[in-house]
Amino acid sequence: MEYNNPSELIKNLSFGLEAKDKIIAGVDKLTKAVKSTLGASGKCVIYEDMRGKPVITKDGVTVADSVVLLDPVENIGATLIKEAAKNTVREAGDGTTTATVLAESLLKNALEVDEQPREIKKGIRDYANKVYKYLDDVSIPVEGNMLHNVAAISCNNDKELGDIISDAYTKVGKDGVVLMEESDTDLTHVEIVDGVQLESGLKSPHLITDKDKQRCDLENPYILIVSSPIPNIRKIQPILEHVIKQNRALLIVAEVEQQVSATLLMNKVKGNIKVNFIDPPGFGPTKQDTIEDLALLTGAKVINEELGDDLDLIEPSVLGEAFKSVTEEKSTVLTVSKTGEQLKERIADVEKKIKKEKNPYLKRRLDQRLAMLNGSVGLIKVGADSKIELKEKKDRVEDAIYAVKAALKEGIVPGGGIALLDAAKNCSVDTEFEQILHTSIKSPFEIILENADMSDYATSQYKTGQGIDVTTGKKQDMIKEGIIDPVLVTKSALKNAISVVSTIISADCVISNIRIEK
Repeated sequence: MEYNNPSELIKNLSFGLEAKDKIIAGVDKLTKAVKSTLGASGKCVIYEDMRGKPVITKDGVTVADSVVLLDPVENIGATLIKEAAKNTVREAGDGTTTATVLAESLLKNALEVDEQPREIKKGIRDYANKVYKYLDDVSIPVEGNMLHNVAAISCNNDKELGDIISDAYTKVGKDGVVLMEESDTDLTHVEIVDGVQLESGLKSPHLITDKDKQRCDLENPYILIVSSPIPNIRKIQPILEHVIKQNRALLIVAEVEQQVSATLLMNKVKGNIKVNFIDPPGFGPTKQDTIEDLALLTGAKVINEELGDDLDLIEPSVLGEAFKSVTEEKSTVLTVSKTGEQLKERIADVEKKIKKEKNPYLKRRLDQRLAMLNGSVGLIKVGADSKIELKEKKDRVEDAIYAVKAALKEGIVPGGGIALLDAAKNCSVDTEFEQILHTSIKSPFEIILENADMSDYATSQYKTGQGIDVTTGKKQDMIKEGIIDPVLVTKSALKNAISVVSTIISADCVISNIRIEK
C-alpha cells in the first residue's frame, strides 16, 4: 500500500463527528498498546520491526513509535498522541506512557461536553494551573536512596540498572554529567572520565546527528576556539581543509556570522565535513576567563582578532581535541583528558579568587568555572547478549538518565499515579469544564491498578501521599517506600497531553492522503 503519485496526490476529507470518531479510534488503538506497559506490573510488548524481526520492549515511546495504522485518519489520531509522548520524553526523559494515558482520557472526557472548544480549553487550562502549583508545592528535593529509586523505576523497575545509574551520579556529583554508550562486552558498567559541560547548545536543527535524541554527537573532534566573531568562511578555510584531509570532526566554539553558518551547514548536509558550532561559553566579566579555561582543558589556543591575532594566518597547531562532544538544545558536553601542572595551577588560582570575592554574582561565576575545571563525566556502557536486547536496554537507560536529571532539577513526588490522584483531591473544581481534567488526571493510577489486576482498589480511601504498592497489594506511603516520580516528568506528561487534546477538539476537518493498494 502506498500514496498516490506526489504530483497528483488525492486527498480525502472527513468532517465533524465522522472525523473525530476516527481520530478517537486511532487514539484508542495506540493507547491500548502503550498503556499495557504502565506501572510495576506493566507487560512487555512484542512488535515487528521494519525488517520483520520481533522486538520486545516495555518502553512506552518505543511501543508508540512502532504503531502505524491502516486507516489514514485513525493514523493521524495515533500520530498526534505520539507527539505528546515524544515531547514528554524530550523534556523530561520519562512519562511517555503517562502522557498517552492522560491524553486518551482527557480527549474522551472533553468530547462528552457539548460546548464550544474555547470554553472547554479554558476550563482545562485553569484546572491545569492549579495542578501544576499543587505538584510544585508537594515536591521534595532528592536525597538518600531516592536517586536509585528514580533510576530503577524509569528502567521499568530494573534494580540492577538502577544501581548502575545511581552509582554514576553518585560518582560525578549532583551537578555532574552522565552519558550512555554501547559497551564492548555484554556487561553494563560505569566508567568515569574527565569532562566538561558548557551552557552552549544547538544553533541549527541541521546540525543534529541523532534524530531520536535531537542532538549532535562528534567522535574525536578537533576544537577551534575563536573569541572574536568569524566574519566569513575564507578566514577558516585552511582549518576546514586540514580537518577534511585528516577525516576528523570539528567543533567550532565561536560566534559565526550568517555567511559562515550557511556555508558550514551546507557542507555538513552534503556530507563534506563533520562539523558543529556553538557560542563561546560564559558571559559578562568572566567570559574571557571561561574561554581560556576551555582552551586549557582541550589543548586549544584561543584566537582573538581584537587582540591582534589574524584568522587568515592560523595553522592546525591552534586546534585542541576532545574524545567526544555531545550538543543538545541548551548544552554541550566534552569528554577530555585533564592533566598537567597548568591545570592544577589554574584550579588553585580560581579557588583563591573564590575565597577573596565578595560580590555574590562574581562568586557564583567563579564557582561555575571551578566546577568546569574539576568536572567529570560518567559513561554508562550498556552491554547485552543480543542486538534486540541491547536496543531495548539502551532505551531504558536513556530514559532513566533523563529522569534522574529531572529529579535532581525540580525534586520528586509520590509515584504510581498518586501525585495526580492527590492533586484531584486537593484542587477545587469551580466549573464543569475544570471537571474534565479533574476526572482525567486519575487515569494513570487507575491503569496501573488495572495492569496489576487490582482495579477494585481504585475505590479505596487513601491519605495524601498514600497509594498501593502493586507488587505487594498493600497500602503504603509512596515516598517512604521509594515509589516516586520526578515532578518534572509528571508536569511534562500532563502539559503535553493537554496540548495535543486542545488541538484535536479544536479541529472540525481532517484532510488525509488517499492510499492505493498494489
